[in-house]
Amino acid sequence: MTPEQKIKWAALVVSAKWEKKEAPKATRNNIDDLYEELVQADAHWDALSEIREGQVETEIACESSRHYESKSVAAQMPDDSWVGWTYWYGGGKYGEPDAIDWMDSAYKLDCQEEEKTIVVRKFWKPVPNAA
Repeated sequence: MTPEQKIKWAALVVSAKWEKKEAPKATRNNIDDLYEELVQADAHWDALSEIREGQVETEIACESSRHYESKSVAAQMPDDSWVGWTYWYGGGKYGEPDAIDWMDSAYKLDCQEEEKTIVVRKFWKPVPNAA
């Protein structure tokens, strides 16, 4: 599947979860038709809104615009692969960053995950003794 098809698949899974149904079996050959059914039912908007912000920021260089803020984000897809894209936001009172097509510029990502233990220090000055 292409990255865009994987996002469509994720939208189908999210939508099915909300409807307490089992997600349809998706393949490279049927995903576009399944997603089109979701669009025809006008049930894709909320699922895409849920996905659009991504699960994590990737800090990968991304497109920019003088009208909107942007950052690279990624989400893990139903097949456990990762897909990334540019998340557009901001734009002021009349901005519509969610109207920017983002799925067609999505890209495949590799991800290495490792758990790390960190030490956090907090400092402050002691209160002088009042006695």
